[in-house]
This record gives sequence, C-alpha cells and structure tokens, in this order.
Amino acid sequence: MSAPTVDTDVAPSDLAVLSEQLAEAAAAPVVPVAPAEEEAAARPQVPRPDGPIQTVGRRKEAVVRVRLLPGTGQFTLNGRTMDQYFPNKVHQQLIREPFVTLDRGGAYDVIARLGGGGVTGQAGALRLGIARALIELNPDDRPALKRAGFLKRDPRIKERKKYGLKKARKAPQYSKR
Repeated sequence: MSAPTVDTDVAPSDLAVLSEQLAEAAAAPVVPVAPAEEEAAARPQVPRPDGPIQTVGRRKEAVVRVRLLPGTGQFTLNGRTMDQYFPNKVHQQLIREPFVTLDRGGAYDVIARLGGGGVTGQAGALRLGIARALIELNPDDRPALKRAGFLKRDPRIKERKKYGLKKARKAPQYSKR
C-alpha cells in the first residue's frame, strides 16, 4: 500500500522557505509581556480639566447629568436641595453611598440635572453618575467602588407590551365555556 497523495497549491521550494521561517521563530528568545500594572504606570497621565468633572448616570428611564466639584458636600438637584428633591431618607442614603464608601462625605459639591423615570430610577442614576465622577477624579478608587457594586449600570428596564396580551405578560381572562 502506498501513502495517499494530496494536491496542494504550495510548491516544494515554498515549503522549504516556510520550514526555515518556523525554525527561526522557534529559536527566537521569548520576551515576557509586562503586567497591566506596569503598563498603567508607564502610561502618561492625562491632565485633568480645571472645571468640574461631568458624567452621566442612567437607570430605567432616568438620565442624570452630574457635575462634581470640590466643596462642602452640598447637593443641588434641578436647582433644589437633596431634602427637597428626595424627601425619602432611603433615596438620600442610596445617593450618598459612593461618598461614604470612600470616606469623602463633605469633600465635593454635586450639581445634577435629573430627568425621566421616577424617583427611585433617578436616585439610582444619580448614584451611578457620582461613582463615575469619583473615578474620573481619582482612578485609584475604582476597585473599592466596583467591589461595592456602584459602577454597574442596572440593565433591568420595563418589558414591552405584547399584542394579544393585556400587559407585557398578563393574558386576558380565560373562560372555559
């Protein structure tokens, strides 16, 4: 029995060149890749703008534009104070959590424009916007905020209504007879 032959488009002279290139590549020394920390240290720091840090936070239908600037810990939300805009203490606590996690309670003033959605969605969007602004200010805070879950955009949104149903999943009343 003879070995089966295979037709290829590669000439025998090309095979010799390819095998030489493979041998050279195998003989070349292996260069270790620098870890991400060394790359981050080698990366030049981007100068921060002199103005306030501006970020956007979203949750459900709410969109919040946040401006963070050094100050006394004052919140201005659509021209009102936090107590006026969010009278519920649970929402106020939710919004202040990024500052509490980093122990920076009264270090920054927050000016925000809130729109869309409801009160809870706006509070969650504001928290995300504040956390993103704190990271822009100091990237070293990212691990602590990420561990606390403040950097995750909550993907849960209202499910659309389907035709033939009363709501997204509620079916019309069924009558057997």
